[in-house]
Amino acid sequence: MSAAEAYLSEVLEAFDFGAVVVGAVRFGMGHINDTFVVHTQPEDACCRRFILQRMSPAAFKRPDHLMENITGVTEYLGREIEKNGGDREREALRVIRPRNGEPYYTDRDGGAWRIYPFVEGTICYQSAETPALFAASGRAFGRFQRLLQDYPAHTLHETIPHFHDTEDRLAKLKAAVAADKLGRAAECREEIEFVLAREADCSTALQALRDGVLPLRVTHNDTKLNNVLMDERTGEGLCIIDLDTVMPGLAINDFGDSIRFGANHSAEDETDLSKVNLDVDLFETYTQAFLEGAEGSLTAKEIEYLPWGAKLMTLECGMRFLTDYLEGDVYFHISRERQNLDRCRTQCKLVRDMEAQWDRLAEIVGKYR
Repeated sequence: MSAAEAYLSEVLEAFDFGAVVVGAVRFGMGHINDTFVVHTQPEDACCRRFILQRMSPAAFKRPDHLMENITGVTEYLGREIEKNGGDREREALRVIRPRNGEPYYTDRDGGAWRIYPFVEGTICYQSAETPALFAASGRAFGRFQRLLQDYPAHTLHETIPHFHDTEDRLAKLKAAVAADKLGRAAECREEIEFVLAREADCSTALQALRDGVLPLRVTHNDTKLNNVLMDERTGEGLCIIDLDTVMPGLAINDFGDSIRFGANHSAEDETDLSKVNLDVDLFETYTQAFLEGAEGSLTAKEIEYLPWGAKLMTLECGMRFLTDYLEGDVYFHISRERQNLDRCRTQCKLVRDMEAQWDRLAEIVGKYR
């Protein structure tokens, strides 16, 4: 029995599900939080399900800040969805408070737990099997930006400090290179030089934020396809999930992380770099869909900077993989030697592809502005 499962009975008693709980089993493919699906049986209705999660104490040191962000954003989203005639219960997560009225429950050993209703009739995909599916995720994340455009982003807590601070990521890489505690720097000199040659790029978006060129937004910060629940009936993105990294940030970063993840056909640790290429058609597919979902809520400068979001999120991810490799693979899980270095190399190859097609990317963005 895991540590999380040892507290299940205690935690389930702390919530009022409005019906008899008939079971709780592990659920999903996440690696950060402990996730369970809770089955209940109302007297006069079909089984109702809920998602129960024990928030990772390693990843999130301040569950109070985390849940303050999530409750604020989900309640705001719910009001906006209802205002627009949508289905609040299916289109936004809703935090179910424990009996004590707090946003989450703390078990006897300090573990933090939360519950959401299960959004029925949805599918969570792990990869974009078709361009239509990728586009659906783009519309969903664009809509997320539109619905939250007036939310005071500065009031959100930074639950993971410097998460998309590309300047800070570069500083950490430089420190890892200087320390070279495992003697690995020599074998990745080409990758180190690749990043250092783009040092000025690392300040592009942050300086635009400091100068007021780009506005501070509520951002999801993990805009992968598997964080969108797709409606089984329509195939459209219905509900954005995994809000643990919702923080103040830049809309171009949310756009860019989706491109990094979805606009290529290779594995993240592909060793044959000839297979790693930016798919410009998928870039266009996502750009059109994202801007459709945003419905004019982004500024002209934000739209102009969208290719920068793609490039910087990819470069930043490469830096993170490279830093972890130099430090001994202490952050990202690996299943084989040099995997983090291979991951870094795929990101660098994608950056090269973006640079080689930069004018085309700018043209695409301009086309859908």
